[in-house]
Amino acid sequence: MNAGGVANAGPSDPAAVLGVAVSLWAACQQPQGCRGQLDLSVAYGGGDQWMREVMRVATLFEAWATRHVCFDELDECWPYLLEDRFGDACVKVVGAGGLAEFDERDCLRVALRLRLPVIGAEAIAVPLDLGADNPIAGAGFTRFRIRTMLRRRARDDVTPMSVADDPCDEAFERPSIALYGIGADGLLEHIADRQTYAEARELALKLAPGIAFPQMAVAQYAATN
Repeated sequence: MNAGGVANAGPSDPAAVLGVAVSLWAACQQPQGCRGQLDLSVAYGGGDQWMREVMRVATLFEAWATRHVCFDELDECWPYLLEDRFGDACVKVVGAGGLAEFDERDCLRVALRLRLPVIGAEAIAVPLDLGADNPIAGAGFTRFRIRTMLRRRARDDVTPMSVADDPCDEAFERPSIALYGIGADGLLEHIADRQTYAEARELALKLAPGIAFPQMAVAQYAATN
């Protein structure tokens, strides 16, 4: 892992690129709700250009994932996961006709929709909510908590970031990472805001040396049945 909290990128997996392309190829050809099936040749100025955009998206997403996904946290075969699920998730994010505009912000949007273990780093805003016991006996705070928070530009309110939030929504300011202390009464007390998880963890270690916050944090998702 490098200093920015991102796992060192390895080479792209051609099988993963193929999985994305196959999945996206199939998903784009499905009827788009009440509008029926999109004429992809018209939308992209030719079927060959549509094929190029499918491959561009597949290559871009796999390259992005090698830098930002914690593969050690996956319990599924990566190429198969992408083949099974990427296309539907991508079409829901950008639409079958929106591949030409697909960029790295959309990589993050799709990754969160797929509930991938995206690494929380300086340039990547993901929903984090981690707690750890204070190893110092008798301290005022029995636990500490680190959360990703969002502040809406139009009004002065701050809410925890969830996977349902668009990490690139311009209605919000840049997400912050908040450190809270938890007393014996279970109530949270805000301590400080930091720009990155690494900075919030560093502060927690100063307040409670040895506290067991992981060096690298990944996006958390609510349990589903």
